Amino acid sequence: MPESPTVAAFDFDGTLTNGGSVYPWLVALRGRWPVLRVTARLAPALLRAALAGGTAADEAKEQLFTRLLGGLPVAEVDARSAVFAHQHLARHLRPETRRRLEWHQRQGHHVVIVSASPECYVRLAGEELGVDGVVATRLAVGGGGLLTGGYEGQNCRGAEKYARLVGHLRSNGLLTSNGGDQPVLWAYGNSRGDLRLLNAADHGIDAGKLGRLGRLRAFPRLDQLRTT
Repeated sequence: MPESPTVAAFDFDGTLTNGGSVYPWLVALRGRWPVLRVTARLAPALLRAALAGGTAADEAKEQLFTRLLGGLPVAEVDARSAVFAHQHLARHLRPETRRRLEWHQRQGHHVVIVSASPECYVRLAGEELGVDGVVATRLAVGGGGLLTGGYEGQNCRGAEKYARLVGHLRSNGLLTSNGGDQPVLWAYGNSRGDLRLLNAADHGIDAGKLGRLGRLRAFPRLDQLRTT
């Protein structure tokens, strides 16, 4: 009998790369001072989001996007996002996580990036890394090819992150609903937004740097894995 396929799902910010990418990307698009002004106005909502997470975080992030991205032409955002994606990987890609991603690629596994960050640059970063797919937050486009600033669908975090991965696997014929062989899932994350994905995986891996202080401390750590 043929072996079940293996899938490796990697979070982006803090897992494949050091730190976050959303604010640097917004600065690359709009400039430092506009981003700082809008962030200051939304400070109460952003503070609640940082403390509570969940729906509060989704809503605060969408407010930030709406104020900074609403009305921008998609073509311009895509062009500048391509430059940003390349520069961000060059500066912030984590060598240890890249080695693990490349290990999966050498095994012939289906490698996917699953991220709450905007698809418009995470997809380009994924292409540069040679992955098989990218699942990320989509931004809505209104009339005239202009961004509304809102989400298309939901923010790709928590339960939505896992649901979107399942959809990707089904569309690529890697997941069936007839009780047949299902793929073996490895999942790599670093924050509470990755908990649902790691809990659903056959092999959930904590790629964060907080060790016993991190939210994913119940999972094996990336630095415990052997990559040969």
